[in-house]
Amino acid sequence: MDTNKLDNPVWFSLSETHRDSALEFDGIKFYKPEYCPFGGFIKMDQTAHSIDEYARETSNFYVVGDQPEFNRSIILNKELICNQMVLDKEISIAISENIVELNTNQHDDLLNLVNLVQPGYFKNKTSELGNYYGIYKDRQLVAVTGERMKMNAFTEVSAVVTHPHYTGRGFAKKLIAHTCHQIFLQNKMPYLHVAENNVGAINLYEKLGFKTRRKMSFWNLIKTA
Repeated sequence: MDTNKLDNPVWFSLSETHRDSALEFDGIKFYKPEYCPFGGFIKMDQTAHSIDEYARETSNFYVVGDQPEFNRSIILNKELICNQMVLDKEISIAISENIVELNTNQHDDLLNLVNLVQPGYFKNKTSELGNYYGIYKDRQLVAVTGERMKMNAFTEVSAVVTHPHYTGRGFAKKLIAHTCHQIFLQNKMPYLHVAENNVGAINLYEKLGFKTRRKMSFWNLIKTA
């Protein structure tokens, strides 16, 4: 499978499966901020004006890929460097847990758990971008995994989260295997992004069969005025 579109995952997701969730400003495509604070671009010389336009919608966001140009009203808060990893075959592990596909009635459970563990990325409508799967214990959602950026041939695995009181029980790998199976059923390739210094997570993904394809930068930009 040609994976070149993964070099610009936001742009191609918003050009294909998620085009209805896009805001476009002269060459940069952004997710509407209630879905996901990410943008991607093709032409470098158009980024500064477009970033100013999007900053009117939300003051804290990310541009994914090459470093963009931006004006003085915008500051670069940080560069988050991730390993972009891909999976080319099913994960072969036993899944003994009861995994449920989360629906709108469980939206608050999902939002609260992800923002407890990974605050700042998961927005009110992020769950509408794909399917999310969870494990409940004693009527509490304790682990989730789902889908975020989507193209015609690729789906990003995201929000791999376990409540701190329930780690070490193998929930994450079972949810990843289940989620990736559902993606393969759609004839798509699963991929994900993980911070390059998150050695524990990278080791888990490698054991499950993911391979690092490249480094991917997430440029966190903040509007100052």
